[in-house]
Amino acid sequence: MWLGSGVIGGIGLGFGYISPVPTLIKWFPDRRGMATGMAIMGFGRGAMIGAPLADKLMKYFATPTSVGVEETFLTLAAIYFVFMMAGAPGYRLSAGNWAPAGWALPVDRAKESLITDRHVHLDVAWKTPQFWLVWGVLCLNATAGIGIIGTTSPMLQEVFGGRLIGIHLAFNDLDAAQKGQIAAIAAGFTGLLSLFNIGGRFFRASLSDRLGRKMRYSVFLLLGCALNATVPTTAAIGSLALFVACFCVILSMYGGGFATVPAYLTDMFGTKMVGAIHGRLLTAWSTAGVLGPVRVNCIREYQLEHGVPKAQAYSITMYILAGLLVLGFICDWALKSVAEQHYMTAAQLAAEKKLAADTHQHFVDDLKGPAMEASHAGVVLLTWLAIWIPLGWGIWVTLQKAVVLFR
Repeated sequence: MWLGSGVIGGIGLGFGYISPVPTLIKWFPDRRGMATGMAIMGFGRGAMIGAPLADKLMKYFATPTSVGVEETFLTLAAIYFVFMMAGAPGYRLSAGNWAPAGWALPVDRAKESLITDRHVHLDVAWKTPQFWLVWGVLCLNATAGIGIIGTTSPMLQEVFGGRLIGIHLAFNDLDAAQKGQIAAIAAGFTGLLSLFNIGGRFFRASLSDRLGRKMRYSVFLLLGCALNATVPTTAAIGSLALFVACFCVILSMYGGGFATVPAYLTDMFGTKMVGAIHGRLLTAWSTAGVLGPVRVNCIREYQLEHGVPKAQAYSITMYILAGLLVLGFICDWALKSVAEQHYMTAAQLAAEKKLAADTHQHFVDDLKGPAMEASHAGVVLLTWLAIWIPLGWGIWVTLQKAVVLFR
């Protein structure tokens, strides 16, 4: 399990996640945020399909002597293989500095939003202060976001307790049946947050194309800080609507911040090696995946050990997460354009182009392929159906869970 699902599966997940992002960035130089948001939204929505599908498969394959895990993994592997093998041949790389007809980067916008049309080598990029400042922005934003994701369900149950089902009892005073009822409501809350998380990946990343990446992070990090600090107040006054609204916006900004990072890197380091640079930067996300839940759980347990009621044990946590977002804002504010000496020279670019010629030119020469394929309306329709039918089912399952919150 550790080797298959953990190590090998994790490596495959990284390969599958990284490769579409730089490809889309090169096809949408005028809408980099939208392109990365679209890719990373798709990555998040995969969980909407995979999680309920795995649950249904395990129930289908379950026997008195087995829970059906082995059969479920094999079935999912076959399904994933078919979809990935169908999608992978559709990859095409754009030629050189391709841009839509009539489009050019405005000089004033490039100056204001740190956008360059030059390139920084991978071996140089990760040694620049810009790389580590963006690393800090992603890590701090993700630490706050992941910390919240892992605690929203128990927080809702312990803060509001019996009020979720119309009775004025604290969580500890509920019986097993009542706790089961509020657990179902909390699951709906989690489903609702997943929709906002995924929607934020596309909407807020697309918004960065207009605001600029630096401005987008500055605004939303400060807004996220304010909302995190507001959550304890909404819990104290017992406003479920405000409590839910705060978390929905917070999670949408976490998703948007995560999805905007590849475009931010492309703005500063160019398109040549953005995939590899992004891969290294994702160590910030991995770090946050450990720091967020561990920090939240440690703070909560410490407070409970010192007699703090469960309903109030999350207040300090939310203030600390708000502080992390302030630190993220400082990292973003400190970002400046990459120094001149870090950009690749013409000779370096020529050498890199020669190394990549065998594979890159193959795709460049085959650019007529997508145009010919797109001319077949039936193929396009089938492709979209293959995407939206399972995706629509996943969204429907998630919405069914979310509706419970409002009953």
